Amino acid sequence: MKWERMVSPALLPVYAFAATILGGAALLRLPWATTQSISWLDALFTATSAVCVTGLTVLDTGTRFTLWGQNIILALIQLGGLGIMTYTSLVFYLWRRRVSFTDRIAVGGALLADPRFRLGRFLVDVVVMTIGIELAGAFLLWTCGMRLYDAFFHAISAFCNAGFSTYSDNLMGFRGNIAVQCAIMALIFLGGIGFYVLVDLRDMLWQRRSWRSLGWQSRLVLSTSFWLIGAGGLSLALMEKLGSGELSWGQAVLDGVFHAVSARTAGFNTVDLARLADVSLLFLVFLMLVGGSPASCAGGIKTTTLRVLWGFAVAQVKGRRQVVVAGAAVDTTSFNKAMALVVCSTGLLAAAILGLLFLEAGVSPHGTARSMLLELIFEAVSAFGTVGLSTGITASLTPVSKMVLIGLMFVGRLGPAVFLTLLQTWQEPEHFAWPERSISIG
Repeated sequence: MKWERMVSPALLPVYAFAATILGGAALLRLPWATTQSISWLDALFTATSAVCVTGLTVLDTGTRFTLWGQNIILALIQLGGLGIMTYTSLVFYLWRRRVSFTDRIAVGGALLADPRFRLGRFLVDVVVMTIGIELAGAFLLWTCGMRLYDAFFHAISAFCNAGFSTYSDNLMGFRGNIAVQCAIMALIFLGGIGFYVLVDLRDMLWQRRSWRSLGWQSRLVLSTSFWLIGAGGLSLALMEKLGSGELSWGQAVLDGVFHAVSARTAGFNTVDLARLADVSLLFLVFLMLVGGSPASCAGGIKTTTLRVLWGFAVAQVKGRRQVVVAGAAVDTTSFNKAMALVVCSTGLLAAAILGLLFLEAGVSPHGTARSMLLELIFEAVSAFGTVGLSTGITASLTPVSKMVLIGLMFVGRLGPAVFLTLLQTWQEPEHFAWPERSISIG
């Protein structure tokens, strides 16, 4: 019975991602992949960051890896962005082989809210749309001034919300290039709203239908994403404008909007994050924690979870018995999943931050350790949200701290809900009910 649980279809994505990470690390250790030899830990960290489309780096991608090494990283990003299970099922489909019902459920759970869908047609749509968007993005970046290979690399990295860059300063050299930043933002946005929403949008535009013809979840995802980008961008712009009188309003707004988009799991930056105000870093932490949307390349607790939490808060204020979001009540199962996701994510992050603080600062006095607290919080949330933004301390962390970040990236990419579901499936069901009692709250 225990063996059957270990080979459960629900575990296949975990095994697939782990195997791909280990294989990628082995390839990155080959002599022709790097300009100079790297340790197994650095290779594992880089492979995990690529497959989990995070973007945190301990080595400079452009100088420490050869063209072959960069291609390996690019392949790992693409595999992680679409998901190993997606590729496996697509191969089976193209070979005209039957995909089992359990595999169908596994893939459906990873891509859509509803696992009942036409697997073959959907997967072909996903791959075709992905390739098309990435090629279009690469062409735009090339015409905007990037070298052809760099444009291709950044287009895939942006759409997969990875944040890897072949430039040592990430995209700081393109800070004044509005065209490049807009192209990157568009790629990040499309990669972070979810494949289901992409297909829904494509059908709406192709058939020239109105906004209301989109599905309820599509409208929910898009409206929440636009709100986060708008409010986040303006807030960041205001904070940085107040902190730097020399910055023009136009540049402040462009910087703010770009990082509001990028912080939701992409990881590109056009300014040195170490020079941002603490209040701006905390705001970025919030955006990184929320992340993108379900069934996308993005991480985080997702936009739908945020809306459910907001709906719950409004329901408590108004005395409603139901959680209402965008004109519809959220069912109990979805609400329970949202609450469990938030509790598990918060607990995991709290444990990881405490561990990082102990490993990096030890038990030194508060006056000497407090400067690291915000940086470590930022680093942990960036890893969990598979964002990749950093204040610059990643490479200087201890080996054990790097392993903590590897674990956060892995759990964050697959989602805490996946591991919670696995734990639940391993438990024996209770065939009785516990007596209920009231407890004082607040």
